[in-house]
Amino acid sequence: MAEDGKKGNKGRAIFISYRRDDSEGEAGRLYDDLVRAYGDDSVFMDVSAIAPGLDFRKAIDDNVATCGVLLAVIGPRWATVTDAEGKRRLENTNDFVRLEIASALTRKIAVIPVLVHDAKMPALDLLPDDLKDLRYRNSVELTHARWNTDVGLLTAALKSYVSEKTAYSTETVHATVPVQLPAPEGDRREATGAKSKMTVWGGMVAAAVVVAGIGFALLHKPAPNPNPLIEEKALLGKWKSAADVPGGDDLGRISVAVFDGQLMVQAWGKCKPRDCDWGSRKATMTGEHAVTESWDLRNTSQETADERQAMISLEPSGGGLQVTVKNTYKGPDGKTRELLNPLQFVRE
Repeated sequence: MAEDGKKGNKGRAIFISYRRDDSEGEAGRLYDDLVRAYGDDSVFMDVSAIAPGLDFRKAIDDNVATCGVLLAVIGPRWATVTDAEGKRRLENTNDFVRLEIASALTRKIAVIPVLVHDAKMPALDLLPDDLKDLRYRNSVELTHARWNTDVGLLTAALKSYVSEKTAYSTETVHATVPVQLPAPEGDRREATGAKSKMTVWGGMVAAAVVVAGIGFALLHKPAPNPNPLIEEKALLGKWKSAADVPGGDDLGRISVAVFDGQLMVQAWGKCKPRDCDWGSRKATMTGEHAVTESWDLRNTSQETADERQAMISLEPSGGGLQVTVKNTYKGPDGKTRELLNPLQFVRE
């Protein structure tokens, strides 16, 4: 977003909306990382310069209409930033940020809140009517300490909306602050030939044995997060449910990848017209079996408003994946119940 209508280009697949007074640095850093992954013709951060005499509301709507997903970068002051008169900008119907997000919501374009600086989703009473639906969109968090990992997971999730351009994958990130390049994504690692992978892995083991003298023992030493290049190879990749599971947010797709040595699982529930993005969670390996941390979800069924937590366990099964969703429901009366939902997944 640009509240002063800075220059930009139309037709970008990823639209980044932000407040200059709230998250300009993080938005610029995210833009650089996404351009590196998808190319500068697929990422759009600022509203095109609006010529005198043109309706800026229509100009914003036209720009948003050409994107496939809008990332709403939200910092701690996003909903409370005021204008020169002391009024909240979000209450102004001509506020650029409000117009951008409202346009995307109206057009049924995917909107992903991106929380930075330990921000929380704005309370419902702080949002105008045309933005209240934003409160129910699953968000992602970008933290300074885990920036590369967090951006890597977001980049992987955005593949549902825009194709990655590998020509940009080795370009330097020109961020406003020094950053390290994100870790290679699971898909690219899988694309490497089996022979090459075994050669590299064999070299790594040999080097470890020569340098440390205990490489082999370390590879098999139990640990909370064992070396992710050992047991979980059969888990990595994109997976989808082998059966058409009806319902609001029943698990439909997952993506399993390694980022900075940590096994991560991105999950999507079955929703219409577009799958619901649950977000990503860390997973812990035990042999070939992985268990994720819990997702905090709300059952979208009209019959109940139970609070829901979902935990996923993954285990290779032939050429597929045995996925078990452990759901814990908490009703208005405070009582809880658990439900195990076993599913068979196949590679996407």
